[in-house]
Amino acid sequence: MEIKGEKPVLWSTIKDVLEKKEKEKELGYEQKNAVEHLKKFSKIQPKKAEDMITELSTIAKLKEKHIINIVNFLPQDKDDLTVLFSNENIDLSEEEKKKIIDVVKSAI
Repeated sequence: MEIKGEKPVLWSTIKDVLEKKEKEKELGYEQKNAVEHLKKFSKIQPKKAEDMITELSTIAKLKEKHIINIVNFLPQDKDDLTVLFSNENIDLSEEEKKKIIDVVKSAI
């Protein structure tokens, strides 16, 4: 199999797709595990996620993958943000961090 590209995806979107597929036919082992994981950890509705993406897109330093990670993990404070971006080369100002946390808190 050849990988032609990568695109970050919202957990809520994956959960919806797998739940629809589950109604049509039995899921494979990995898919069942993914659905169970997503039911536990995907805490935001797709509409709210889209609203968050729109708001977070106003922060110029954030790339699409950063925004999707923020929406998926919903960091509650600056320490969570630090962990989330620990392997990324991104330098957010205190104002930007505060805006991200405010957007997350307003969505949940």
